[in-house]
Amino acid sequence: MANEPERPGPPQAMVRAIARESGATEQQIREIISLVRFDRASILREARLLAKDG
Repeated sequence: MANEPERPGPPQAMVRAIARESGATEQQIREIISLVRFDRASILREARLLAKDG
């Protein structure tokens, strides 16, 4: 049984920048990235929705 190769995580600077821009937390940004990968527009859209809902 082969192990799946580890995927690199998001760059910390990117996570911080998107969190600052969207109002979401860094942890929320990481969770969004795990769902939509590294599509910045999608990450921002989801993060803004999260921040808006509180």
